[in-house]
Amino acid sequence: MTLAEYRRTEDHAGHETDAGGRPHPGPAEYLRIGLALAVITSIEVGIYYLDISERLLIACLLVLSAIKFSLVVAWFMHLRFDNRLFTVMMVGGLTLAFVLFMVVLAALHAGLT
Repeated sequence: MTLAEYRRTEDHAGHETDAGGRPHPGPAEYLRIGLALAVITSIEVGIYYLDISERLLIACLLVLSAIKFSLVVAWFMHLRFDNRLFTVMMVGGLTLAFVLFMVVLAALHAGLT
C-alpha cells in the first residue's frame, strides 16, 4: 500500500477523501482551476503587448507566474490536501532557488543594480 493509498479513504458516498476527511475535488473543480490558469496566461500575454516600462512588465509577469505556480502546486500536485510540511518544503525550496538566482545575477552584474 502506498502512502497516497494509506492517506485516502472512501467515505460513505464513495467520494475519495484525504486523511483529514476533506473530499478531493472532482473534474469540475479541476476544470475551474484550468480555466483560471488560462485566464492568467491570457492576462500575461496581454500585458506583454502593453506599452509599459520593462521593470513593471517583469514585475507583473513574475507575480502572475507565481500565482500560476501556486495554483498548479496546490491543486495538481495535491499539496493542498497533504501535510503542511510538504507545502513548507516546496515553498522553502522555491524561496532558496529564487534567492540563489538573485545572488548569481547580482554577482554577474546582470542589471540588478
